[in-house]
Amino acid sequence: MEYAEVSAHTILHHLKQPELWQERGRRYFFCDDPGCDVVYFGDDGSVILKSQLRTTVGVKEAGDDSPLCYCFDITRAAALADPALKDSVVEKTRQGLCSCETSNPSGRCCLKDFPKA
Repeated sequence: MEYAEVSAHTILHHLKQPELWQERGRRYFFCDDPGCDVVYFGDDGSVILKSQLRTTVGVKEAGDDSPLCYCFDITRAAALADPALKDSVVEKTRQGLCSCETSNPSGRCCLKDFPKA
């Protein structure tokens, strides 16, 4: 399995207690496996669990009220109920109004996670 690399900046944004985290690795990765409590892990062997974050990690939660788009506060249920929300996010992203690298725990854009029409 291949995991996406994330910046220390992204991790710090989501930690409950960022002042306690000591960045030691050169590279950190995001685990998107819903059955795993690990959210981030480093090439130094460090791990950060869901319980250490202040942010709910949508891909690790089964409920429809879990976050899908962190920049514009859209849940999975809202995206299913109103497919036009994706068009709005696409437009706002084109305008540079998103902050995916920090807002989304994965450090990437949410658009690929929207339900297919």
